[in-house]
Amino acid sequence: MVDGEFARWLAARAGEALVGLRAELGFDDPAALKAAGDKVSHDLIRAELARWRPGDAVLSEEDEGSRQASAAQGEAGVGSRLTADRVWIIDPLDGTREFSEQGRTDWAVHVALWARDASASHGLVAGAVGLPAQQRVLATDQPPAYPSVSVGGAGRLRLAASRSRPPAFLTDLAEEVGAQLVPMGSAGAKIAAVVTGEVDAYIHAGGQYEWDSAAPVAVATATGLHASRIDGSALKYNEADPRLPDLLVCREDLASRLLAALRRHGG
Repeated sequence: MVDGEFARWLAARAGEALVGLRAELGFDDPAALKAAGDKVSHDLIRAELARWRPGDAVLSEEDEGSRQASAAQGEAGVGSRLTADRVWIIDPLDGTREFSEQGRTDWAVHVALWARDASASHGLVAGAVGLPAQQRVLATDQPPAYPSVSVGGAGRLRLAASRSRPPAFLTDLAEEVGAQLVPMGSAGAKIAAVVTGEVDAYIHAGGQYEWDSAAPVAVATATGLHASRIDGSALKYNEADPRLPDLLVCREDLASRLLAALRRHGG
């Protein structure tokens, strides 16, 4: 399989395992379900990468030391990701809180590939966002059609916002641009909602890591959407420090308007 197809397959495989785990364990012990979900998905993705892409490095949220600048690659045994030509950036379970809550579908599996010789500024050459509880995978091998307007917009912008930690300035920004805030769970689910046109934009400034956005950004940019830091600078991946604390994903026609509003509201 080529990389985009492989990313889609891998996200789907992990998603199937997570749906099965939810059915097996139930929701009586959310902490145990979260821990099991992280482990099951991480172990599956790591095993398949070792089998099918053994020469590639990996950056995963669940790898020990992944938040350190020079984390070793552990199971893959390929040395530092910082000298690798290809690095898979994965979040085995994005939105563990939502995963542990019965009935919620806004959690995701992220699989992205960064390549050193990529022409794109962010270096992402393939990616997939699995939305297992929604029974769909969005991926770069077959990018969704470019969204024209949001499903529920009716002339008013809809901004995806964190359920638990939206940026402090977001309410004022939304009021200025005449937007409605739409609380959602994982970053992957939020960016997927922009890709599909359910919302018009996602703004985050509360602190994230590369694995929170790599796969969704790969899909969003393959679709033709705008993706950047909230100051308008390029998103960069496989950096020494994997922290990537803020981003804006939106339709291209909204980018200049939202970036200008972000400058006025402390973004």
